[in-house]
Amino acid sequence: MSGFLTTHVLDTASGLPAAGMKIDLYRLEGDTRTHIAAKMTNADGRTDGPILPIEDFKVGRYELVFQAGAYFGRDDSPSFLDDIPLRFGINDPTSHYHVPLLVSPFSFSTYRGS
Repeated sequence: MSGFLTTHVLDTASGLPAAGMKIDLYRLEGDTRTHIAAKMTNADGRTDGPILPIEDFKVGRYELVFQAGAYFGRDDSPSFLDDIPLRFGINDPTSHYHVPLLVSPFSFSTYRGS
């Protein structure tokens, strides 16, 4: 059995799922940062499938980058939050790793979900 990586993004300012937020996934190996996937959240604030393909799921360090600034529709002025990088480790390639994001234009929170 292989593990998988999912997320759920909730817009705490509106009280709704964050539909249409772009998310990028990178694998971190030493000083090397390799782009693995790009996904967009659906109407439920989730991606349509796992973010990390089963064939690429392995022990290591990863980074999810949530493009919150673009999601909140910033104009020409800088927004308080822009891209939100979350670095985490996968130590069991048979487990489900769920990385939710609670986000507003001024704050965010995350945890390891189930």
